Amino acid sequence: MIVRVRVPATSANLGPGFDTLGLALTLYNELTLAPADAVTVVVRGEGQGRLPATDANVVARAARALFEAAGRRFTGVAIECVNRIPLSRGLGSSAAAWLGGMLGANALAGTPLDRAALLSLAARAEGHPDNVAAALHGGVTVACETPTGVVAVAVPAPDNLRWVALIPEVTSTTAEARAVLPPTVPRADAVFNVQRASLLLASLQAKRADLLHAAMDDRLHQPYRVKLFPWMPAVVAAAREAGALGCVLSGAGPSLLAAVAENPEGVGRAMTAALAAAGVRGQARALDVDTTGAVVEIG
Repeated sequence: MIVRVRVPATSANLGPGFDTLGLALTLYNELTLAPADAVTVVVRGEGQGRLPATDANVVARAARALFEAAGRRFTGVAIECVNRIPLSRGLGSSAAAWLGGMLGANALAGTPLDRAALLSLAARAEGHPDNVAAALHGGVTVACETPTGVVAVAVPAPDNLRWVALIPEVTSTTAEARAVLPPTVPRADAVFNVQRASLLLASLQAKRADLLHAAMDDRLHQPYRVKLFPWMPAVVAAAREAGALGCVLSGAGPSLLAAVAENPEGVGRAMTAALAAAGVRGQARALDVDTTGAVVEIG
């Protein structure tokens, strides 16, 4: 038996939806898993030569965790990864690894866990549910942790928008980006974000792209993460001046994500130029929304 899994990149938060909102994008990691008597891992593409090719690899750890959660004996797995999602850039590479490994192992084990159980298991491993929910379901997702597990709902995204991801060559870890956040925030900032997150969902559903400029604003995490990415305000300003409807930090960064109704190439050039002016190299990619989510094929 050979299981093939395709998992999309994701961008979390979308500005105000901290640890809640996620967006799946048309950039993919592809995994192949097969039964084996030991753990073997081959990595191609992003992370080749840097990610562990042992049972310490996140995909292998995910496969083992799935078998354990299902009460099945784990003997090993042969894994091949073709990675296209950049590592440690705020585009869901770790969520793709956890989810992809669990989906593949679940198929190998005879599908003992349903999608809801898989989502909760992957979210616990990842530490937050936003990226894994978007990667699993596709589209724009709202994820909520409850006492019985993670609940996620996919929300249709306007098909007239494109999303420009500016991917700097520098990296950042989620732990580092979370360390700069304060333990409490002013009530006014909490209200500000509840309003913007609600407006963002309403504007996407109503196809009111004109509201994204206000709806994608944030006070819970981006103002504090500027100290890690001091060039962020200049890049956001350049994106908006070039026509972006909104521009936000993608997940924990350092990538930025711009919502664009037209001329995504021009917005990408403006963002890249602003980043270069700050002495940081990077690449802009215009992407669409992945509306399918993770795909599993058994052969």
